[in-house]
Amino acid sequence: MSIHDPISDLLTNIRNGYLAKKEYVIVFSSKIKVQIIDLLKKENFLNNYVLIGTETKKPKIKIYLKYYNNKISVINKITRVSKVSSRVYRKKNALPKVLNGFGIAVISTPIGLLTDTKARELGHGGEVLFIVE
Repeated sequence: MSIHDPISDLLTNIRNGYLAKKEYVIVFSSKIKVQIIDLLKKENFLNNYVLIGTETKKPKIKIYLKYYNNKISVINKITRVSKVSSRVYRKKNALPKVLNGFGIAVISTPIGLLTDTKARELGHGGEVLFIVE
């Protein structure tokens, strides 16, 4: 299976895991995926994650999903904004505000991955990767 957009693949695996009410999902690892998952964990959209098989050729990440009362998924909607075919860049003044602060937009900035509020606070614009509601 050829993966052309690893970020979309990661988001689809997380979305499908929530729809199937799974406790966890397992995806192939990469630096950007670990950064995204770590950011989602810090923003309380995921319970935890564990790197599996780091000594092997193809390491994986086990992502533990988070639910309210063990029934309702924390993430209602996760949408890819910038795609391989059409990149979406925004200046610091034009960054999206998601659900008046109840959701986040993940921005790739020169200093790393940031949420929309943190990027606005630090005065950085960048590529809008995806939105979580």
